[in-house]
Formats: sequence, C-alpha cells, structure tokens
Amino acid sequence: MKKIKTLFILTFLVGGLTMSAQTVAGKWKTFDDKTGDAKSIVEITEKGGKIYGTIIEILNPAKKNDKCDKCPDSDKNKPLIGLTIIKGLSKDGNEYSDGKILDPVSGKLYKCTVSLDGKDKLKVRGYVGISAFGRNQLWTRVK
Repeated sequence: MKKIKTLFILTFLVGGLTMSAQTVAGKWKTFDDKTGDAKSIVEITEKGGKIYGTIIEILNPAKKNDKCDKCPDSDKNKPLIGLTIIKGLSKDGNEYSDGKILDPVSGKLYKCTVSLDGKDKLKVRGYVGISAFGRNQLWTRVK
C-alpha cells in the first residue's frame, strides 16, 4: 500500500512538473526576419488570465536606446526596453489568441496568436484580418 501511495505521489509530481514546463511564460529570444540575427529578449507573463510580452533586452548595442517613434497612442516615443509588444492574448486550446502584437519598427499593431512548438520554441503569428494574411516568427526560449 505504501508503494502505491508513493507511486501515486511521484506520478502526480512528475505530471505537475511536465505541465508547468509547457507554458509560454518565460523569456524568449526574437530574431530579425531578414537577417536571422538575434534581436531582443521578450519576457512573456500572465496577468489576469491574459498573456503579455515585454521587451526586456535589446541585443544590438547600437539600438539599446532606441524609442518606438512610429508606435501609436500611448506607446509613441517609449523606449523599446520595457515596451509591451504582446497584449492581452487569451488561452484557446493549445494556443493563445484574441490579442495584439506590436511591431516596434513599423509601429503597426497586428492580431496575434502564439503557441509552443516543442518546449523551447514559440510560434508567433501576426496577421491582418484573418490568420491566412500574416507571417510567422519562431522565437527560442532563453534558459
């Protein structure tokens, strides 16, 4: 009986660890679409059941002090470091959707979905209108 209880507890703990490891929350490295160079580190957090992503580091030293001069509304002229670029995504099955992503280079807001591609890759899709009119980026988890 003790062995069964111990096995049950271990199974529960391992299952809990596996589930918690499968989250989009954490730090992610982004890449430039044209050059493939690493661009920034975005930290994804959950607040009130919604997902948000904030730039916490710019990897190009020449751009560390850049501001979002083309961004709309309250984001205009904010420093890139500290700028929230993923806004208000809700969990929908295995992905998060119904939110927006901000492109700080163009200042444009797009609809967005994110989903895990394995445990250390994040598929980020920004689009206009319907998802078919968009593009994907693959971000990698920072450990």
